Amino acid sequence: MPGPFGPAMMAGMLPDGATRSPAPQPTADVLTDRLVDEHTILQVVVGSRAFGLAGPHSDTDRRGVYALPASAFWPLTKPADHHEGPLPEQFRWEVERVCVLGLAANPNVLEVLHSPLVETCTPLGAELRDLTPAFLSRRVVDTYLRYATAQFTKAQRGVERDGAPRWRHVTHLIRLLAAGAHLVRTGELVLDVGADRERLLALKAGALPWAEVIDWRDRLTARLVADLAHSPLPENPDADRVERWLVSVRRRSVRGLA
Repeated sequence: MPGPFGPAMMAGMLPDGATRSPAPQPTADVLTDRLVDEHTILQVVVGSRAFGLAGPHSDTDRRGVYALPASAFWPLTKPADHHEGPLPEQFRWEVERVCVLGLAANPNVLEVLHSPLVETCTPLGAELRDLTPAFLSRRVVDTYLRYATAQFTKAQRGVERDGAPRWRHVTHLIRLLAAGAHLVRTGELVLDVGADRERLLALKAGALPWAEVIDWRDRLTARLVADLAHSPLPENPDADRVERWLVSVRRRSVRGLA
């Protein structure tokens, strides 16, 4: 999912008056690995290792957040809002994109903000992690259900065409619905699958009948909807709080403090 990048990184002044070295000058279509690494504020492990479903050959899925200098956004050509690599299964978003997706209850971003497997966390990253309650709201029901419904429709086509779906993907959908149901009921997003582990592993191996999987999905969906009225989650996320923090990040960058 590559995107365009083209700011001329402008030199600034350090708080003590010393001259800042010019930042790297990426080409118009490349956001460099080095530049993203230098400005990464948070990197975590998600996927099967965070869910408690990892096996001996499981990938290590790394997701993260980078906060580019405010000056990167001054030219007409804007920097990319995401970057893939350089490690296998590594993907990072620019902090503004994380804020936008998080406020929309994007499951991938919410899991990054809640993963217990933290590899990198700068002071800004710690602030972002502390901000996580501001992203949570009852919007998760709509977001999670829309995604799961669309993906289960595709899985059903796979069953009709090939006799079986992609079991790994279906396992992810059931796990997502279970996590969403727990979030709506308790107000807490927990990545580890806990007591569902063995059954999910059986599902991943294709050992459950499709009718049982559909029944499982339907019960989780009904639980999500039923618990919504009594959920401790607010109706909407705290967008003002998130925006104030993002603006403070940009301002501190201009002043050479972030």
